[in-house]
Amino acid sequence: MKNSLLFAMVFTIFSCKQNEEKTIIPENNFAQNEKIAKELFVHFNNHDWRKMADLYSEKAEFKEPASGMVAHQKSKDMIIKEYSELQNQFPDVQDSVVSVYPSGDKNVIVEFVSKGTLPNQSKFELPICTIFTIENGKITKDYTYFDNSK
Repeated sequence: MKNSLLFAMVFTIFSCKQNEEKTIIPENNFAQNEKIAKELFVHFNNHDWRKMADLYSEKAEFKEPASGMVAHQKSKDMIIKEYSELQNQFPDVQDSVVSVYPSGDKNVIVEFVSKGTLPNQSKFELPICTIFTIENGKITKDYTYFDNSK
């Protein structure tokens, strides 16, 4: 009886220790994922599309209003081309991060405001929310949401 009680106590303590270690890993992922997400916005604001694209996996999955919120893949070259075209339309485009929210061990949600000047010289501000999925240090999914009706 004593041995089984001792075994149960050791097993319980050992199990709790293992669970404690498991909760530390996602916190490290949170910090790393947040760093990657924030780095993306630094490159965006510098209009360094190559460095920004390098944060993505070779074929990252995107959802965005322009595609009707249908999931599709983009290569790094496609990302560079798309953002170069955006810069041609809005040369002063900049994003201001409002908040970064970790979600699980692979996701980061970023709330930000995109600002710039339209071709008619009027200014725009567009609140946006993006959910990034980050695996093995690369963004594998980029799901972006904003009000496309204005």
